[in-house]
Amino acid sequence: MRKKIVAGNWKMNMNLQDGIALAKELNETLTADKPNCGVVICTPFIHLASIAQFLDQDIIGLGAENCADKEKGAFTGEVSAEMVKSTGAQYVILGHSERREYYAETPEFLKEKVLIALKNGLKVIFCIGESYEERKDNKQNEVVKAELEGSVFNLSAEEFANIIIAYEPIWAIGTGMTATAEQAEDIHAYIRGIIAEKYGAEVAENTSILYGGSCKPSNARELFAKPDIDGGLIGGASLKAADFKGIIDAWK
Repeated sequence: MRKKIVAGNWKMNMNLQDGIALAKELNETLTADKPNCGVVICTPFIHLASIAQFLDQDIIGLGAENCADKEKGAFTGEVSAEMVKSTGAQYVILGHSERREYYAETPEFLKEKVLIALKNGLKVIFCIGESYEERKDNKQNEVVKAELEGSVFNLSAEEFANIIIAYEPIWAIGTGMTATAEQAEDIHAYIRGIIAEKYGAEVAENTSILYGGSCKPSNARELFAKPDIDGGLIGGASLKAADFKGIIDAWK
């Protein structure tokens, strides 16, 4: 039975003190009222080691928002997968559309990051999704297929078991626009289908595919009711404990 997951992506928000306060609040809230799904928070690098010390990772997993494409060496300012793992984190987000767009991360570059993250024992939340123009031209299926083929379909089935897919239509990230539950289900089912073509039905059935893009407490229940939507990768709504908990509670 594949895992239901709600993951928070804090992006470049929260100074260290505010981040610790939010993580502590989430930890207390979810310890008191156990979630019906896996919960992960992905924070800026500087938060990881501090937050790992008091987070009960049986209740809330910890992840980074990125890692380097190199193992180690003279790469000033970069943070390696080994460093991320050493903080106590278990997950890393790779392939987010903001990284692809603002930092020109290519499929080949992301392929290297994925391999290094897996080698260091991290689970990868791998983001895919189309732009507004691509959706308008009905190219969303070919876009997500190319993104999977370019960066993760080189993996063995054993390696792929450590990949969580996050489908994020770029036109719905932080815009307030959300794919309808039907639109999201259609493409999630398509993604599961191409995973089945590559790795077989069992692997596809066991792969968690999350929806991201203006998911909030008011629409989470409808999205999560769809058979191929296994949770969410949450941006803005993960920065307030009550909003994030509202989305987590959509699984109840």
